[in-house]
Amino acid sequence: MEISVLQKNNLITMLLILVCADLLFSGFEANALPYDYTASIECLETPLKPLHGGGIILNPELNMGLKGWQAFGDAKIEQRELAGNKFVAVHARNRPTDSISQKLYLQQETLYSFSAWIQVSEGNEAVAAVFKSGTGFKHGGAVVAESKCWSMLKGGFTSDATGPAELYFESKNTSIEIWVDSISLQPFTTEEWASHQDQNIKKVRKAKVRIQAIDKLGNPLSNATITIQQQQNKPGFPIGCAINKNILTNTPYQKWFTSRFTVTTFEDEMKWYSTEVSPGHEDYTSADALLSFAKQHNIAVRGHNVLWDDPKYQPGWLYSLSPAELSNAVHKRIVSVMSRYTGQLIAWDVVNENLHFSFFENKLGDQATPNFYRLAHAVDWSVPLFLNEYNTIEDSRDGAATPAKYLQKLRQIQGLTRNAKMGIGLESHFGTPNLAYMRASLDTLGATGLPIWLTELDVLSGPNQAKYLEQILMEAYSHPKVDGIVIWAAWKPQGCYRMCLTDNNFNNLATGNVADNLLRQWRSRAVSGLTDTRGFFEATLFHGDYEINITHPSSSAHSFVVVSTNESLQSPLTFQVSV
Repeated sequence: MEISVLQKNNLITMLLILVCADLLFSGFEANALPYDYTASIECLETPLKPLHGGGIILNPELNMGLKGWQAFGDAKIEQRELAGNKFVAVHARNRPTDSISQKLYLQQETLYSFSAWIQVSEGNEAVAAVFKSGTGFKHGGAVVAESKCWSMLKGGFTSDATGPAELYFESKNTSIEIWVDSISLQPFTTEEWASHQDQNIKKVRKAKVRIQAIDKLGNPLSNATITIQQQQNKPGFPIGCAINKNILTNTPYQKWFTSRFTVTTFEDEMKWYSTEVSPGHEDYTSADALLSFAKQHNIAVRGHNVLWDDPKYQPGWLYSLSPAELSNAVHKRIVSVMSRYTGQLIAWDVVNENLHFSFFENKLGDQATPNFYRLAHAVDWSVPLFLNEYNTIEDSRDGAATPAKYLQKLRQIQGLTRNAKMGIGLESHFGTPNLAYMRASLDTLGATGLPIWLTELDVLSGPNQAKYLEQILMEAYSHPKVDGIVIWAAWKPQGCYRMCLTDNNFNNLATGNVADNLLRQWRSRAVSGLTDTRGFFEATLFHGDYEINITHPSSSAHSFVVVSTNESLQSPLTFQVSV
């Protein structure tokens, strides 16, 4: 973590060392089976070794012939070898499910991390892993496999029953062969899964601070009193909630919101159908007012959204336009909204739900989306441009928006906008969360090195809504590749989109209590103590901005602010506040 100092007064010389070192763990955490966050998004000549040594998979590298494996359906299978690498090849497929399989025995309420390396005989095709049990089918994940190189499929699921199961693979194109190697299925208990989260929070969301007090001559000051207080609404990890224009005239809503969140997204006020109800008559009044409110309270804003590919959510006058007229209208929209708010936002959702819908592509061609991003980058190159999509981490059954499909679209965009700052936007509209799949999907997307945000997090109404919200927030916050979260719970008198955090009097619902409890949990409490004989005082703190006060009998009180600006620095950083 890199830090800068805002000095208030010069009364005592201070030396501050912020150490980004792995913390030691004790008890269960130290003994828990570790989770492997490794994921590859490159197509390799040879597959890597199976994660976790293959876990409970028998003969994971196919080095023992076909032991443990059998044909599934009418497929023919055989062991093959290329350049010293052995694998299983599935051919003579007549149905999508014709493949290989292995019999397994699953444990109830156990989370399973799955991975395999896949190749197809020609072209590129989506290949999915499926687990069949007495209670139904679990989709373990999918990958867009290529010919002549190996692609990693990473996924997972939670078993809802104890009993026998069978792993198999499927692909809609029955004319291709499916090649499989380096298969792994690793079980984790819920306690082990939680320990991974706790360890990651300590490792990637916290840092060890070491402060040394010295006098004007550079001599250590022992028994100096150090007090460290995290600044209100200055956490290192942004967690926010959507708002809408109702907040502008509702003081209780304002107080409730501003006391909790550091980032927001406007629910509808910046969308095209809100700002240009009739052609050529733009009205940004509500968006401007919300942005002014956010600035007043030092709340960062994500721009949402420039374009929405769902045909249901377009300005009414757009449907009758010719392709040429539509192209001009889209160009004007991108330039208008983005130039208006350039330099005032932290990100843009440029295209919304592009993997599920294709309103603009159907009218303007397959290169419409890359062209949108190229223009967006030309208008505002200062912040990341996100592709915002749902079901990429929520639902393994949705083949349209798998991490592999998301990456495929991302590469298409990057092919035309190589210099653009891109970001991965995951809407995160959950039903029952599949935490193993969610984590694996974040692993895969995180391999891009791009910023990842959960942009519209909510949970379907039900008796377990609050419980599921807590599980998802914990999984997202603890994942080392996630950079921020926005909860999709903008308040309206008639109710929220799918999930509210408060009632109409702004008393917390169970979901609001979950958010509050975690926000408190992920903040550092005030720390106070005395420096040792060498003038040192140590504390472990969550990333964020802190006010540090020091007093010593030999001098007046001194205080300064430590501002977190870069949490990726791994070597200790030393600086001095001089008198």
